[in-house]
Amino acid sequence: MILRRERLILAGCLAAVVLAAWAYLVHSKGAMADMEMPGMIMPWDGFAVLLLFVMWAVMMVAMMLPSAAPIILAFLDVNHRRETTAQPLVPVGIFVAGYLAVWTAYSAVATLAQWALHKAALLSPAMAATSPVLNGGLLLAAGVFQWTPLKRACLTSCRSPLSFLMSEWRDGRAGAFVMGLRHGSYCLGCCWMLMALLFVAGVMNLFWVIVIALFVMAEKILVRGELFSNLAGAALVIAGFVLMARLW
Repeated sequence: MILRRERLILAGCLAAVVLAAWAYLVHSKGAMADMEMPGMIMPWDGFAVLLLFVMWAVMMVAMMLPSAAPIILAFLDVNHRRETTAQPLVPVGIFVAGYLAVWTAYSAVATLAQWALHKAALLSPAMAATSPVLNGGLLLAAGVFQWTPLKRACLTSCRSPLSFLMSEWRDGRAGAFVMGLRHGSYCLGCCWMLMALLFVAGVMNLFWVIVIALFVMAEKILVRGELFSNLAGAALVIAGFVLMARLW
């Protein structure tokens, strides 16, 4: 009964964090629209880059935390079972912090990539890459990556929360943080190219942000998630070839 109540509380907290992240993205989308009005030019100074990093970090929370919910809840379950063997409880938040630390680091890299695209005049006001070659290349790379052994290995780990926890368990707070880092690394290895597709669709195109987030979740929870992932890879490769063919 206590575990069930804690699971409900934890699920509610995760939902609240995700909703807050989406609310921030919607607000940022409106602010960006204001900056795109005639005569308004977004300054790319240090403060603007910091805000861009915050936007990426919040976006990763909004997109990735829902798909991480199964392993976060599984961590709570295993933690409680170990308490019956006189092992102290470890706050779930420490595991979550480790997981999000990985995606925060990715956000920093994505921010630098976006800044580089802006400096090269390859970025539209909607924060989408304007080069057909770059966009086609990203689609092709993301599609091919779906078929690689690295993708399969990382996706397998993400699809098996209990197996991960049984094989990777570490005691204590530091152990929980390391587990979060390791699972976040598997998740990053699984999804980083999909996140890069935001440069094709537009970083603040919330429709495609939602589509990619739902796709990531489907890969992890569908019974035939691996097949779904491979078919999506084929679709991305075809889209990349079509886009590149228009240049010839």
